[in-house]
Amino acid sequence: MTSSTEYELRPATPADYDAIAAVVDDWWGRPILSVLPRLYLDHFHRTSLIADGPAGMSGFLIGFMSPSLPDEAYIHFVGVSPGARGSGLARTMYERFFDLARRHDRRVVKAITAPVNTASQAFHRRLGFTVGDPVPGYNGPGTSVVTFARTL
Repeated sequence: MTSSTEYELRPATPADYDAIAAVVDDWWGRPILSVLPRLYLDHFHRTSLIADGPAGMSGFLIGFMSPSLPDEAYIHFVGVSPGARGSGLARTMYERFFDLARRHDRRVVKAITAPVNTASQAFHRRLGFTVGDPVPGYNGPGTSVVTFARTL
């Protein structure tokens, strides 16, 4: 296993979308690409990260500074290749995003996940996020999400 120090983090570019789209369903083990349209990298690439490792792209974080809530930043999507899991890479990407949010005078970082994603909930708790109860109808009828918030 490679340690998180063996990955180079860099700002994403719109051109990174195709590489992400090619692996995200495999990395997640189910079809998930539909929640990550190209527009996120077209419009938020400067606040998103790519982790390059010895075998190519090993992770990514898609995040942005809220244009409507000036104290908040939001992490929309994070992926880590199966071979890089457990290396600390996800934590490293989150910490880099926290630093970026602070530089933009943000005081809170938020995120969401599906209620069934207990691994994500545990990960966010370890990073100091408050994990909320499921919010029914968050993305429309028949959907629920768990919300996360971390004060910087």
